[in-house]
Amino acid sequence: MNIHLLEMPLDFGASRHGSDMGPSAIRLAGIKERLESLGHTISNHSDIFSVSPQEYEQVGNPKAKYLEPITKACTKLAERVEKICTDGEFPLILGGDHSIALGSIAGVSSFAKKNNKKIGVLYVDAHGDFNTAETSPTGNIHGECLAACAGLGLKELTNLYYEGRKIDPKDICFVGCRDLDPGEKKLMKEAGVTVFTMSDIERQGFPAIVKQVTVFCKTHADYIHVSFDMDVLDPMFAPGTGIPLPGGLTNREALLLMEEMAATKKVISAEIVEVNPILDVRNQTAALAVSLASRLLGETLY
Repeated sequence: MNIHLLEMPLDFGASRHGSDMGPSAIRLAGIKERLESLGHTISNHSDIFSVSPQEYEQVGNPKAKYLEPITKACTKLAERVEKICTDGEFPLILGGDHSIALGSIAGVSSFAKKNNKKIGVLYVDAHGDFNTAETSPTGNIHGECLAACAGLGLKELTNLYYEGRKIDPKDICFVGCRDLDPGEKKLMKEAGVTVFTMSDIERQGFPAIVKQVTVFCKTHADYIHVSFDMDVLDPMFAPGTGIPLPGGLTNREALLLMEEMAATKKVISAEIVEVNPILDVRNQTAALAVSLASRLLGETLY
């Protein structure tokens, strides 16, 4: 399979700087070589998305900060993702903060609609990213991106790339949540998304959760987009993230989840976001991101 590495050095959606260097860190950790060792060919798009430094842009709407540069960059990403999927190849997007999901999900959704197929999203994240401008305590778009994809929030976000919602909320599955704002929690419950929190994982055990996730993916959609935020992992394993929180997934659990998702044969695109080299230790978070991508794209232990 030909895999397109789309480097998206966008960190306008978050408060903490540094995730714009995430794609470079993942590249330096050897993602190209690792995926080539699995028999894939690699096309790199590191020169496609030129993003101005945040300091040179205007904040704009305080309830949706840096709206204009984010929508501009994500529209361009959506175009590229749809083209890659149309060509029967695999887009692997390297962030950047999680606001890039606006572009990746829009692109995959547009491809699916034109082929009369249904798209589902596996959202592996400590956070819900399901706020709107009205509920967000920060105004950071990385916390509003998935709600916008589901048709909730500002029209500039919900209508990005094409008018209307990009995914039915009932086709969204969360894994690893452990920090939800009150407003977004209410919206998630009303929208009918499926959520497996860290408390669910503790109660049921991770293998049981993985089985339910794979059943969800097999029954809810023709295609699956995997959106993986590195802050879902415990900081013991991934210190280099924008919002590190204790009590997250272990590296073994995350690798197993990616391996099981590969086995569904339904994943047609993916993104890995929120690698922040400034906060990392010997690039270990970026190295783990490489391992996660490799498992999702066919690597097995034996």
